[in-house]
Amino acid sequence: MSNYSIQTISKSYKMTAFGVTFEDFNDWAGNAAKTAAKKAEISENGKLAELLALADGQEYQINYIIDGKPWRGFGVMGEFGVDTAVVIEFLAGDYLVVPGTGADKDRLADEITGKVFGGMLQEITDYKYVGPGNATFVKSTENGEFYGEMWLRVKKVEG
Repeated sequence: MSNYSIQTISKSYKMTAFGVTFEDFNDWAGNAAKTAAKKAEISENGKLAELLALADGQEYQINYIIDGKPWRGFGVMGEFGVDTAVVIEFLAGDYLVVPGTGADKDRLADEITGKVFGGMLQEITDYKYVGPGNATFVKSTENGEFYGEMWLRVKKVEG
């Protein structure tokens, strides 16, 4: 069983991000390309840096359902009025927190996401993922490695 913990968030919170909507959730290659293009666009035009400067500097990769469609973006904790950014709400409740470490900052969030949705959620039988989204952050550690966590809202399974 993979390493995880359950953390309770007592108050809903907001995140501000730039992202892309997926028409076909199962188009893994196409969605990865759309996501990479959006990340490159907001990095090159300074929009991501603008958001990071308004917040605490910690970037998040966010998966959410917007208007009934899967959406992936990059953003920050907090609500900020930045042109073309969306503000999404993460609801109070229990959150499954899945940590990970690695040498490649750009791949770690995807590795943790793959671990969670590639089987870990099926192994955890006392909680179920209820969404509507999840967020992953990655930060540097003192030894040159990277540490990340994915946070997903879950509900305890009764019985």
